[in-house]
Amino acid sequence: MIVMSIAGVDPSAGAGVFADLKTFQAIGVYGTGVVTALTAQNPYKFFSTLPVDESYIEEQIDSVMDSYEVEFIKTGMLYSPEIIRLVSKKIKEYNLKAVVDPVMVATSGGDLTKEDLAKALNKYLLPNSILTTPNITEAEKLTGLEIKNKEDAIKASKEIICDNIITGGHLDGINTINIDGKTTIIKQELIKTDNLHGTGCNLSSAIVAYLAKNNDLHTSISKALDYVYEGIKNGNYGTLIAKI
Repeated sequence: MIVMSIAGVDPSAGAGVFADLKTFQAIGVYGTGVVTALTAQNPYKFFSTLPVDESYIEEQIDSVMDSYEVEFIKTGMLYSPEIIRLVSKKIKEYNLKAVVDPVMVATSGGDLTKEDLAKALNKYLLPNSILTTPNITEAEKLTGLEIKNKEDAIKASKEIICDNIITGGHLDGINTINIDGKTTIIKQELIKTDNLHGTGCNLSSAIVAYLAKNNDLHTSISKALDYVYEGIKNGNYGTLIAKI
């Protein structure tokens, strides 16, 4: 079971490709990583971003696919519409099943993107993906709707153009899942902690890992939510600590 993360690098290892690889290993799948951008950040502060050239991102993807049979991937920080179009092209080329974490802003507060990516995500990437995992802010950007409560989240989930989970970290722990047009709510206790850096990265990579282990989509989401909850509960250094 070999999976792939296409995302940025966080040198503190709480988010991005490094966090994804740790999650893959914790759940028991072999993870590969394609780097879209370098960042200077830590769990508490964001400094800067240095994007990787699109041609080199493509070469990284091709080099992994040349040796490994990858079915499931996740995308994280893609930085620009050009990178989004490239990744969408490679998903179609290799018939990959993609879980999209529509990263736009770091937990530590930095804008991770060149410009508003919502239009490019909706046009190119989400139509070729099996799931997206936006938080409230990202779901608002993807749909143009304001989300203040559960009913708003349910409405927004129906507007997103692929199956989705709108995560509930900023909505009283209410996670809104929409699969094949059917809405499910999973409510989790919110843990009072500062160890939250990389929660979205960990969630999307955990979903991919559980999918690779032959779980269906809803089961993979449910297990991934439990994985992230335990990671937050056992967190340290400003981020999640996995315990399986």
